Amino acid sequence: MRLLVVEDEEDLVDALRVGLVRAGYAVDVAFDAPAAQEKLQVNGYDLVLLDLNLPGGDGFQLCRAARAAGNDVRIIMVTARDRLDDRVRGLDEGADDYLVKPFAFPELLARVRALLRRDTGGTSVLEVGLLRIDTARMEVSLGGRALALTPKEYGVLHYLMTRPGHVVSSEELLEHVWDEHADPFTNTVRVTVGNLRRKLQADGLIETVISRGYRLREPT
Repeated sequence: MRLLVVEDEEDLVDALRVGLVRAGYAVDVAFDAPAAQEKLQVNGYDLVLLDLNLPGGDGFQLCRAARAAGNDVRIIMVTARDRLDDRVRGLDEGADDYLVKPFAFPELLARVRALLRRDTGGTSVLEVGLLRIDTARMEVSLGGRALALTPKEYGVLHYLMTRPGHVVSSEELLEHVWDEHADPFTNTVRVTVGNLRRKLQADGLIETVISRGYRLREPT
């Protein structure tokens, strides 16, 4: 899943980026409100971590603008502003959650997972046939056999498992599994899917649909 961190404290940004990437997320960063607004208009994100005090604007305005534009991205406001009226305002402006600094990183990850579970029926475990992903533990198995996947292989499989039977284009995978620095003209998606197929050791489980993309076969 692809996240946007909107924060102007560079040390905190570095710590968040390292931790989130280790947890399997693709991460983009915006250090001010104008950059964040541009990225939200151009890219498709699954979740945004949004500070309130930003150069060039504030998180309330960004959240309001995103909702007014019809953007339903999950938003967690992450801020040192702990007053009740700020928390209430943040939720009323359209935030899905509100986390006060300082916070424990495991709690942040748990809140991220909780919001992203809305797209999978509220469960942390995805199952398609004999394939199983425990998103809370980042554990993958096929027929009870544990699989050791790279973060990108995990991200591709997770995305396909949320859309079983549907064709997903390389561009869509690149948009949601890689960050903004990925080169759209490379064969990185094809290589990652190829490596994933070899680790699955299950012929035809991930189908290539010529000129369209990839499809995870549902059990028949």
